[in-house]
Amino acid sequence: MRGAFTGGSLLVGAAARTDLAGPEQTEPLARAQYASLRRLATLPDATPVYPTHGAGSFCSAPPSAERTTTIGREKAANPLLAAPDEDAFVTALLASPSTFPPYFLRLAAENRRGPAVLTSEPGLAALPADLVRALVEDGAQVIDVRPLDAYAAGHIPGSLAIALRPVFATWLGWLVPGPATALVFVRDPGQDPGEIAWQALKIGCGNLAGELAGGLPAWAAAGQPVTATTLITPGQVDPARVIDVRQASEYAGGHLPGARNIELGALAGEAAGASGEQVVTMCGHGERAATAASLLERAGHTEIAILPGGPPDWSHVTGLPLEAGA
Repeated sequence: MRGAFTGGSLLVGAAARTDLAGPEQTEPLARAQYASLRRLATLPDATPVYPTHGAGSFCSAPPSAERTTTIGREKAANPLLAAPDEDAFVTALLASPSTFPPYFLRLAAENRRGPAVLTSEPGLAALPADLVRALVEDGAQVIDVRPLDAYAAGHIPGSLAIALRPVFATWLGWLVPGPATALVFVRDPGQDPGEIAWQALKIGCGNLAGELAGGLPAWAAAGQPVTATTLITPGQVDPARVIDVRQASEYAGGHLPGARNIELGALAGEAAGASGEQVVTMCGHGERAATAASLLERAGHTEIAILPGGPPDWSHVTGLPLEAGA
């Protein structure tokens, strides 16, 4: 049986968003997308559909989407294929898309230009604490790549917490002001500096000043300031003070009653100003919540706590139901 490799066009239960190439191309690409899907809809219903991506990306695929489907299933259940005409399709496709990393908008130009040629394996230079302090005062950004617990126990004030994991590069590119920003990393001894460097380089963050020699213990031993962030348990949480930093589609699938949703990618723009009341950050596991806490700290908030785990964990411990919907 023949199959359709639909790339990023027809997805399971959705269609690829068209705003990732810039606002001036969003609507023309949406109209071209409509024509593409109408052509795909003429294939036999039994035709297997193999998209290049789905849930977990910054496309418009629902969080629980399967990775493959058929033309018939999409004609029956995909709301975008049910749009009565082109204008209705465009309106539906462009309605309230989730945020996406701003570096996406420069990818086309950078890909055409090509990356810098590396003549050796990338790494991170070891920097003493006084030099790190001087670099920070000159505008460098400290990136703390340690796990949630280590960051919360103690970190350099103003550092940006982005745990080293498969999506590290995405959040680094999203939250660092630009590729020219000098980056200094703080890691645990067991974390690979080469992996940190590779992930930074592959999304265009090439100004790698180095890493803090000796890690946070060396920083503290040099008499430099260290701050901590509170970790709280589900039973200690006032849901009304929670900022849920997951994507809007994740939040709609189930959240703490009264929790406010600000996607992590949008938080920096809404975090200015100090607050006298405690703010609790949470996500699905804890990594994004730590990043959110670091953004709030940098913006001047002083009463910040992190709730590790996600809404199901809170519901399981407290016995209380989650809310659904936007």
